[in-house]
Amino acid sequence: MRRLAALAPLAAGLIALATQAQAACRLALVVALDISSSVNAEEDRLQRAGLAAALTAPEVQQEILSVPGAPVALAVYEWSGRYQQDMVLDWRLLDSPAAIAGAAADIANSRRRYAEFPTAMGFGIGYAAGVFQRAPPCLFQTLDISGDGINNDGFGPDLAYRNFPLAGITVNGLAIGGATEDDAQVFRFYREQVIRGPGAFVETARDFTDFERAMRRKLTREMAARVYGGLARPPREREG
Repeated sequence: MRRLAALAPLAAGLIALATQAQAACRLALVVALDISSSVNAEEDRLQRAGLAAALTAPEVQQEILSVPGAPVALAVYEWSGRYQQDMVLDWRLLDSPAAIAGAAADIANSRRRYAEFPTAMGFGIGYAAGVFQRAPPCLFQTLDISGDGINNDGFGPDLAYRNFPLAGITVNGLAIGGATEDDAQVFRFYREQVIRGPGAFVETARDFTDFERAMRRKLTREMAARVYGGLARPPREREG
């Protein structure tokens, strides 16, 4: 038994190495954009342009490409009502500056399909399960969901996590202020009901004009997440 116990760390290390060998990608990242009725046309333009600009920002691009041979895979979808979820960008491997620029251009040039539906966040989160099932093999999976309000239609995030195959997926939030009289309620909803998994966090934006800044901070933090087994270097110390 002692010999078996001594071999356990070695076996765990070999399994980790095998997993790394199978996964050509270190992070599968899904970004979910809010297109509910509280988001007007200009605000929707700001979030698409903001995400595109954030992806091509020097500090974000540096993090995306920081581990040669282990890039990030990105997919983006929009969500609002119970059945109003659509892909904005299907899975794209961000393995070069050109690939990042191409993905950013497609996001910036995309147009929302709906504008009149409520905030059915449980359905919006559940949609991510199918997106991740199509993802390339990656070491980690993260859902990055943004919105300017709390769930007001259908089941909430808790039931989504209980009923959709989302085990092992980290969920981070970008809570956007300015749409209601109580921004604190929105931010609290994201902290207490939306985020999930080890190291999960909420980034906040004052309103949609602040979306790009918040998304840059968020992506930089997500891309710099530590990967086990020596595949990636630990994240740099950051101020603030």
